[in-house]
Order: sequence, then C-alpha cells, then structure tokens
Amino acid sequence: MADESAMTAEKERAAGWFRALRDEIVAAFEAVEDAQGGPGPAGRFQVTETRRGEAGEEGGGGLMSVMRGGRVFEKVGVNVSAVHGELGEAAQRSMAARGVPGVEADPRFWASGISLVAHMANPHVPAVHMNTRMFWTPGAWWFGGGSDLNPCIEYEEDTGHFHAVQKEFLDPHGEEHYPRLKAWADEYFYIPHRRRARGVGGIFLDDHCTGDWEDDFSLIQDIGRAFLPAYLPLVERRREQAWTAEDREVQLVHRGLYAEYNLVYDRGTKFGLATAHDPDAVLMSLPPLAKWI
Repeated sequence: MADESAMTAEKERAAGWFRALRDEIVAAFEAVEDAQGGPGPAGRFQVTETRRGEAGEEGGGGLMSVMRGGRVFEKVGVNVSAVHGELGEAAQRSMAARGVPGVEADPRFWASGISLVAHMANPHVPAVHMNTRMFWTPGAWWFGGGSDLNPCIEYEEDTGHFHAVQKEFLDPHGEEHYPRLKAWADEYFYIPHRRRARGVGGIFLDDHCTGDWEDDFSLIQDIGRAFLPAYLPLVERRREQAWTAEDREVQLVHRGLYAEYNLVYDRGTKFGLATAHDPDAVLMSLPPLAKWI
C-alpha cells in the first residue's frame, strides 16, 4: 500500500498543498495587519529556510514564517516542511505501539505538513493552533492534524462559530466525522496534570488511512480549508475590543498552560525534536511571553 515509488506523486501533491495553504494563510494574516490601525508598522512575516539536522544532512527541510510584534498578532508562526530519513529507535517503538505496520523492520520515513500557532496582542482575540500532515513509511501512509481554539477569555458565540465551521467542512465527507474528531480533540488537547483542557477544543485526527489515498487527502485538505473561515471572523470581531491590565494578566497565565502542554504532551513537538528537525521551527509554537502563578 505504501510502496515508495508508487507514492512519489502523492507525496509531491501533499507537500504542494501544504505549501499553498501556507501561502494563503500568510497573505490573509498580513492583510489583517494592514487593516488594523496603529502607530507602528503593520506586522510582516520573516521567512527562514529550515533544515533537518546540522547543515541539513539528515534530509529535507522547509520554511519557518514568523511574525512578531504585529498590530494584531503578537507572535504567529506558519511553518511548512517536507523531511525524510530514518526514525530513531524511540520513534520506531512509539509508532509500532500505535500499530504502524513494518516500522520496526524498516526505519525509513517521509513526512510533510503545515503547522500554525497564533498568539494575539489583544487578550479578547483567541489564540489558535492548526496543523495538517502526511506521513509515509515503507509499510504505511497516513494523514493527521486538526485545529483548536485557545481563548484566555471565552465567548460562547466565538466557540460556537469555530465549531460550526469545522462541522460544515467535515459533513460532506460523512456526518460521523465531526463528532468523532471533536471528541478526539477534547481527549488529545487535555492537560492531565492540570485536569483541564488547554482551550475550547476543535477537531483532531491521527493515523488516518482508509486505504483510499484520494479520499483521505480530500478530507485533510478540507480540514485545512476550514481554518480561515473558522478563525478570521473571530479576529475581526475582537481585534479592536478594549482590554485591561487584568485581561493581560489572564492571557499570560493562560499562555503558561499552552506552553506546558506543548512541551510535555504534544506529539508533533516530540517527533520534531526526536528526528533532528530545526528546534527553532519545532518550538515556534511557544508564546512570546507567559506567566505562572
């Protein structure tokens, strides 16, 4: 099913799609910066090429695009990558435990995806995370990812809109998908040591392979397509809302939860560091400022 030569075209299509989605999101976020008045210049992404391993000898890389100190986005990263090489023993054992066939006998892998995290200047604008990815080994291929909303000050109408758009994009693939992926996100983005969720949820899936690559790719594309219509209306609704020093305090403490989750539990963070990808790109998700009490 996952023969290397037979998957070449599919790999290229997936990597191209993730790059195109990155370009669309970067342009949309810079347009939000342009629309927001302010004394300083509108924020812009700084783009850096990334490599896997020292000098890129491990195989592959990508683009790290980060905006800092914008009018609306305090820090936002939109990264894409396509990497390949051999899995370490720990990664092999982890994937074998998840039921990935053949991974213990052959450690080769290929992976591509987009990863986005936005931390906002205004505490009323929710932080957000999104990623989609394709993974290949000689014995299998699969897709994964999703998006979830992380407000420090929750508004029910914002949460409702975010979830409604996810459902709208998933339902054409089968009405069973949204409730299943929502429940998966609720479980995945839970912080056990805090006994709470890190946000208000969203959708998530992993190891998704029905055996029909086209159908699975179409599903992961719609998860990516849902992001901007789910999130941008919330930014527009809240970006000029007045906020106080107390609101900022709540935001910084909530960011501490986000940092804890990503450093302790997030599967993507662990995989990126374990496979020698650029650590700055892997840790792009961390907030620029956070606080613990």
